[in-house]
Amino acid sequence: FKMVASGSPLGLFAFSVTCILLNIVNAGISDPTLANLAISHGLFFGGLAQFVAAMWEFAAGNLFPATAFGSYGPFWISIAAFTWAQEAGLYAAAQEIDLALYFMTWCCFTVLIWIITFKLNKAMVAIFTLVVLLFLFLAIGEYSVAFHKLAGWVGIAYGCLGLYAGFAMLLNETWKGEFLPLGVIGSHGDETTAEKV
Repeated sequence: FKMVASGSPLGLFAFSVTCILLNIVNAGISDPTLANLAISHGLFFGGLAQFVAAMWEFAAGNLFPATAFGSYGPFWISIAAFTWAQEAGLYAAAQEIDLALYFMTWCCFTVLIWIITFKLNKAMVAIFTLVVLLFLFLAIGEYSVAFHKLAGWVGIAYGCLGLYAGFAMLLNETWKGEFLPLGVIGSHGDETTAEKV
């Protein structure tokens, strides 16, 4: 039996870097042309890399990160496919209500994932709190420029926190110690569980 390495750092890096790139545009920091690069990045790093990370986590028996990465990876792939198909004129452009419902559906799904994080660690609670807000603000942002920009800043904040968590997991595992904390929940927290996404 060969032990399978954790795919959580890769999954967090993939989601976080992609999220930062796209939300730099949403926040109004960069021109919309960056979105094309971010979407392409989302297909391969945000999408495929996360999905691969999910398969590793399934093999390692870690149900939560496997489910999370196995869901948000295809999310990025769907965003890329949707954007390119729409630009190619394969179907009519989505209406505001369509995108609002799309993001609200992902918001509801993320709330379910967020509830589970309260048995993991504080970093995961904070990360998925921001992801819930991100999807909520993106949905409202279909009707409000202010909320669309706010979603961008929340996405950047999530991305930075996700990078920290991914780096903490990678560093702690590689250097064999707790050099960067993830925040154990409860006074008698399970150290092994707290290290998992």
